Amino acid sequence: MITELSILIPTYNSVAYPTAKKLSTLCERIAMDAPHPFRYEIIVADDGSEDSNTVDANQTINSLRNSRFVVKSQNSGSAATRNFLAQQSQYEWLLFIDSDMEIPGMDYIMRYLPCDQTDVTNGGIKVGGSWDTHHHNLRYIYEKDAEAAHTVDKRQKAGFKEFRSTNFLIRRSCMLSHPFDERFKKSGYEDVFLGKTLSEAGTSILHIDNPLILNDFEDNVDFVRKTERNITTLYHFRKELKGYSRLIDKIHPLTAFLLQLWHLLFGRLERCNLTSTHPRLWVYALYRAGLFCSQKD
Repeated sequence: MITELSILIPTYNSVAYPTAKKLSTLCERIAMDAPHPFRYEIIVADDGSEDSNTVDANQTINSLRNSRFVVKSQNSGSAATRNFLAQQSQYEWLLFIDSDMEIPGMDYIMRYLPCDQTDVTNGGIKVGGSWDTHHHNLRYIYEKDAEAAHTVDKRQKAGFKEFRSTNFLIRRSCMLSHPFDERFKKSGYEDVFLGKTLSEAGTSILHIDNPLILNDFEDNVDFVRKTERNITTLYHFRKELKGYSRLIDKIHPLTAFLLQLWHLLFGRLERCNLTSTHPRLWVYALYRAGLFCSQKD
């Protein structure tokens, strides 16, 4: 049973105080009710946010019990910020949570405490919101469609190929021995690469049903821009991520040529659809594949 826990939250231009406050409440309840001593800390690290209002709002985290808010002087990327948080932590077990996720219920922390027999535990995510409200939002449509492929059973069968950094527990010694690769300067695929690294190191992983709720869906223009950044990252690390990316593994030389030609002819039209109020998933799939095949070294 886990009795010491460091909860680590990287943030950038986002208010993490509500998340930290709920986590503090959950941990205080465990500390009061547990038959054994339970120690915890909550550390939120700001990765050089440009929005001073969010930084000011997050300062309130310092008023929470066993919690602190750290502001980094410059933006260094999510991989480096997570490594920084691990180095700042003091307890044996680390729980990483993305700041834009919602804590689902009162037993979220409790579900992780028995998971001390494996090095890494992934809790997963669940898509919130409703189709009526978000059916024009590409991020919502994409995440909702992908949910069925990421059930606990399917994640456990895939092992580290389904590792994601949104919501995971890890031994501190394991994290310090196998940190995120800081060549990944922007968010995107740094967790996939860490999953590969941990797998090759013989680390054990358990997938459980303990999701955080995704309720924050960026608009279509921002999501397409994020996708474009991620595809550039994927292409740059394509050799190292082979076997851990469905997109890479499905593309063969002839397919790549055809997709590149398609993207040259129809890429702009596809982007117009994806940034409109009626985006289509099949267009998104073609756009990603064509964009990947059109990258240059």
